[in-house]
Order: sequence, then C-alpha cells, then structure tokens
Amino acid sequence: MLFAALLMLFACSPKTETQQQENEWISLFNGRDLNDWIVKIHHHDVGENFGNTFRVEDGMIKVRYDQYGDFNDQFAHLYYKQPFSHFHLVVEYRFTGELQRGAPDYTILNSGVMFHSQDPRSMPKEQNWPISVEMQFLAGLGDGKPRPTGNMCSPGTEIVYQGEKYNGHCLNSTSKTYDKDEWVRAELIVLGDSLITHMINGDTVLQYSRPSMGGGVVQGYDSTLWQEGKPLTSGFIALQSEGQPIDFRKVELLNLKGN
Repeated sequence: MLFAALLMLFACSPKTETQQQENEWISLFNGRDLNDWIVKIHHHDVGENFGNTFRVEDGMIKVRYDQYGDFNDQFAHLYYKQPFSHFHLVVEYRFTGELQRGAPDYTILNSGVMFHSQDPRSMPKEQNWPISVEMQFLAGLGDGKPRPTGNMCSPGTEIVYQGEKYNGHCLNSTSKTYDKDEWVRAELIVLGDSLITHMINGDTVLQYSRPSMGGGVVQGYDSTLWQEGKPLTSGFIALQSEGQPIDFRKVELLNLKGN
C-alpha cells in the first residue's frame, strides 16, 4: 500500500511542477500600452519617446521612424520596468519596412533584445548603448548568403565561450537564415552569470557563460558606474531600435528565481 502511494506521488509530482511553472509565465507586453516600459534614446533624456519610436498598434510593439528626419545615431531601447537575474524569455519578432535614412549600413534588418543591462535611468543623455549583453536579431539580405539570427553582441561587456574569454564584439549563432516579414520565435534562457542559452524557433543555436563588464563600443557612460571585470548577474531587459522597422507581438518571461 505504501509502495503504491509513493508511485502515485512521484507520478503526480512532475505534472504539478509543470502546472506551477506555466502559471508563473508573465506577459511583459500587455498588448495594449507601454505603461510598464521605459524609453531611452541616444541624444535624448530617459523617458522621452522621440518621434513616437516605440508605439503599440494592432496588439504589437512597433518600432517606426516616420517622424524622424535623418536617423542621427538615435539608437533606442525600450526597457521593462524591473530587472531579472534568472529567467526564460520569449520574444516573437519580424522585420518590416526599409532602413531609415542615415542609419549605419550594418543596422539593415538588424535589431535585438538586451539583457543584464544597466538601469536606463543611469544613462546620460549622450550614452549611445547600454552596458549590457545583446541577443541580436538579423534577417537575410536576399542575396542567398547565410545570415544567422540569435547571435550575441556585447556592448560594454565580455563573455566566456567554449571555456575561453571571447575577444570579439559579436558571436554568430548556428541558426538558419530567416527573411524579412517572417515571424521568428527567439528564446533566451539566462541563469545569472552562469550559463546563457539562445534558441531560435525551438532550436538551441548558441551557449556561453560568465558575462562581465568590459570591452568597448559603449560611449558617453557615467564613468563612476564602470567596474572592469564585474560579473553581470542581473539587469534590465530591453527591446532595441537601430534604424530598421520591426514588430514585436509577444514578450513573455518565466522568472526562474524570485527577485
């Protein structure tokens, strides 16, 4: 009798745990507005959504530049209101439209999601990028050449890849190439400053670890915040704007550690 009871207990436990995890998924984007988000755009103060860059239409977060003139390096990020350390993030995106006039060539069909980012309220008006790690999104250029998405870029940060410090700024994933106007499901599993996993449409495409403060790229930051080699164990999550229109229809998160 006792053996049968134990079998029933073990049989039921995984289902109960799964149900609990499903209940913990939260929609960072509510489909209606950006009230839970903070905008920071290069050349502008935190909270100023210049040109209505980030807007909600048709139940999606849309990044648009129809109120811009020249792009003028107005790189922008839309931050969720609170930081996280251990989490599973799901973002569904598609590139659309044409690159804004004056945007750098490398930003064509290029965007991403930043994580372990500094607080946007700590960024001076002229800071170009947040100190953070980026899961980079790219789309194919229509030239038949591979252009993977779900890559890693490291503004003001460094990582360890395959047991060694990675010296480059961006690291390509093993993903397929996806075209403009095609919806892509990107997943990011972050365990503090331990293992970080990138997934695209259900496939694991990149893994690395030990993000820390270091490297270059970021300019105009508050030097009192800089701590070379400091492990990045938590931070803010932000959707990116680099001059290419993009839509986000889902931004969901499973908090793997309460904070």
